[in-house]
Amino acid sequence: MKKIFISFVIVVVTAITFAFSSNGNNDLKSKLENLSGTYTDAKPYNYGKAFGNRVFTFDKGKWTLLFTLSLDPEMKIKIFEFRTYGTYKLQGKSGKVDGTYDALFLEEKKFIKLKTADENLIKAFNFSACEMQKDIEKDISETGCSAWKPVQDCPGDYDLLSLDKNGKLYFGERPADNDMCSPEKRPATLTPPVIKSK
Repeated sequence: MKKIFISFVIVVVTAITFAFSSNGNNDLKSKLENLSGTYTDAKPYNYGKAFGNRVFTFDKGKWTLLFTLSLDPEMKIKIFEFRTYGTYKLQGKSGKVDGTYDALFLEEKKFIKLKTADENLIKAFNFSACEMQKDIEKDISETGCSAWKPVQDCPGDYDLLSLDKNGKLYFGERPADNDMCSPEKRPATLTPPVIKSK
């Protein structure tokens, strides 16, 4: 009788543990699938000799990104703005980063806006071939530009996505070549978080 009781207790404890663990995962998955609002960097993100600022918006499975790159942390000497939008979906729990999901961010359109007239910077970023004018946004969805491929060749990013208990949102660390166009290119580390602003 004692052995039966002990076995019963073990089964119950295991079931409860699994239920709580499963609920935790389901809660995170549900929150990530139903993101809403605007998330931004708390401070410009350091990209070596430049600084970037990300502004993400989410609404019912749709997402947008406005990324600005500048030479200074005050974001006054801007080089370019990149804008994209589309839909996203989770693809399962990450096998590389705990508490994180593999995600696919599909991009319907891609745009670049040149924010500098410095010819050396334009050449360094390989913008010369893109035929852009300063402060005029250009649709590069069909042609691509610099490190961005056309939508046809790269319809989305294979990324990481996580949300901590404080509501901070994390994405994968982009590679130097900016290529996340296939599953094997998915990052293995997370960037600093973006924080919900509204």
